[in-house]
Amino acid sequence: MATRWAMMLALLLVLAAAVLGGLAMAGVIGSGARPVVVGILHSRTGPMAESERGVIDATVLAFEQLNERGGVLGRPIRWVIADGASDELVFAREVTRLIEDEEVSAIFGCWTSASRKAVRPIVEKADHLLFYPVQYEGCEQSPNIVYLGAAPNQQIIPAVSWSLEHLGNTCYLVGSDYIFPRVANAIIRDQLAARGGRVVGEAYVPLAATAMDELVDSIVAAEPEVIFNTINGAANLPFFEALAEATRGRRPIPVVSFSIAEVELEAMGNLESVAGQYASWNYFQSIDRPTNRAFVSEFRARYGNARLVSDPMEAAYDGVKLWAQAVEDADRVTPRDVRRALRQQSLEAPEGVVSIDPETQHTWKVARIGRVTEDGQFEIIWSSDRPLRPVPYPIFRPRSAWEGLVRDLYTGWGERWSNPSGTIEFVSDASASPEATRPPQGVEGTSDPVTAETTGEVGG
Repeated sequence: MATRWAMMLALLLVLAAAVLGGLAMAGVIGSGARPVVVGILHSRTGPMAESERGVIDATVLAFEQLNERGGVLGRPIRWVIADGASDELVFAREVTRLIEDEEVSAIFGCWTSASRKAVRPIVEKADHLLFYPVQYEGCEQSPNIVYLGAAPNQQIIPAVSWSLEHLGNTCYLVGSDYIFPRVANAIIRDQLAARGGRVVGEAYVPLAATAMDELVDSIVAAEPEVIFNTINGAANLPFFEALAEATRGRRPIPVVSFSIAEVELEAMGNLESVAGQYASWNYFQSIDRPTNRAFVSEFRARYGNARLVSDPMEAAYDGVKLWAQAVEDADRVTPRDVRRALRQQSLEAPEGVVSIDPETQHTWKVARIGRVTEDGQFEIIWSSDRPLRPVPYPIFRPRSAWEGLVRDLYTGWGERWSNPSGTIEFVSDASASPEATRPPQGVEGTSDPVTAETTGEVGG
């Protein structure tokens, strides 16, 4: 009997060790050392859930890989995932919970600029640290945010320059009705004015919009040579379907998108309406580099061979690795010490070498433009070839003017970062202020506008 009990006890101990080991690998518990707790804050529900699901997965993969190598400072990492529910007010509530209740050392999250804007004052008040993985409209700089996605001169501005040279000069601007599309289109208007382009229409739709016929009818009637698209999330599917139907048998209208990547293409299902269109990012899954092939392989080994990766996912993955490097250099996990160490960090990332710019806390990145292929990937058709220094405040206006535009939108929406009206809004040319369309001094005569507008060496 004693032997049997001894054998059962030994078996229980083995099972317990296996469970604890598995939990340690999953970031739940460490063996002996006190875990470093971090927060992941993204939408698991709502219209942004499909886009943000992959970012959560890429972030978790990076933490799992760190734990496999011993964590940071000899301590395992435990992550807490919070659901922002595609709502800026929920993001604000959840970041407060992560900081105060979960006592996280860093936060990795947000997709829309509305969610980032809602989180920013809370993170700043707590003197905390947010790693933000998505391209955005710029016009912001915070010591408490690490901007891992593109600044305007690393995505929007080079894509507009390329489009003017290859697609046409008359443009229609369409976007979701929140802070990113509104400011992005102000940047595009300024650039078009400086380059001799013309806006023939501008419209905004709710983030959860499904009815696009009125918008598409307006676009077709305006006869633009190119559409600049800042619609985010699930609303892209009905937009492209309606546009394809309205132009069937006519000349197709090229669309250059700033928020559609591989994951969004997969969610659309039938790619007939979007194949051949364009997107501007810093990363595409099709990049042929050893580090990228390894990243894609590791992601699929973890989540399944059918899974795709995208620019925000890769940037989120990079952010975890940069954070870990800074923690090791600082020999601490406190946000203030990690921020200080981040200024010297670079990484051989899947997209290429990315570096933290010590002045802006944005990242140096290569700009790329891709064409959608029938298999849901992107053929890279243009690249800046070298990383571009980030310029958060575009050269077309002084910093105070950009900050004033952002402030006016916020107050005009009842101190929210998205328009609460819930209806489509068409913007007439007459509603754009003269300042918004006045070419900045010295830009119009630049001999190489693509270089001047993307390097960041002509202003800041």
